[in-house]
Amino acid sequence: MLSTRVFSRSLLRSARPKSTTFFTPRRMLTTESIPASSADSILAAQRLVRPVSPHLTIYQPQLTWYLSMTTRITGVALSGVFYLYAIGYVLVSPFGVDMSVANASKKWGEFNGAVKTAVKAPLAACFSFHFWNGIRHLVWDTGRELTVRGVYRTGYGVLGLTALSTLGLLVV
Repeated sequence: MLSTRVFSRSLLRSARPKSTTFFTPRRMLTTESIPASSADSILAAQRLVRPVSPHLTIYQPQLTWYLSMTTRITGVALSGVFYLYAIGYVLVSPFGVDMSVANASKKWGEFNGAVKTAVKAPLAACFSFHFWNGIRHLVWDTGRELTVRGVYRTGYGVLGLTALSTLGLLVV
């Protein structure tokens, strides 16, 4: 194989014509000089009519999109609440602010029912959805329910379980 490569390279080198043997005819090209400001305005006008990337506009929205986006959003929201509380606990404790669980539950008991529901409902919904969709992903990790029918069935199951468990958490 090595000898074939060496032989073919040597043939290619010898078969190449010398640069002096080429005659390249030149074509006369005429260009029109456009002022810079005019060129910029032409480019800007072309960009206005150029279509935007159709990655979302040409496809029909599907349940899987919404569940995937919502899982990410709820994960970020729950993490944000946790980190804000933890950072607040660390920052204000040296100043004598009591953020213990006993004090927090005492303050929570002072709120009326509407305020409690307004705070608990989004937190319960985020937690419930993220929990059930996490279980759904664990089922997928086992190789089950990966057909289109299975994905939709588990998606609607997650939505139903989220509604039920959110209501259950609001009652507690």
